[in-house]
Amino acid sequence: MDTTAFTLSQENELPIIVFDMNTQGNLLRIVRGEAVGTIVNA
Repeated sequence: MDTTAFTLSQENELPIIVFDMNTQGNLLRIVRGEAVGTIVNA
């Protein structure tokens, strides 16, 4: 994630979810709304 992406997230009040992309099924779990990783409220 670069500074521009972080700034856009902050300006638009979008949370950033930090998670292990290498763990199979994590992305699907996030899309389903399950608690995975850490939410960074920018």
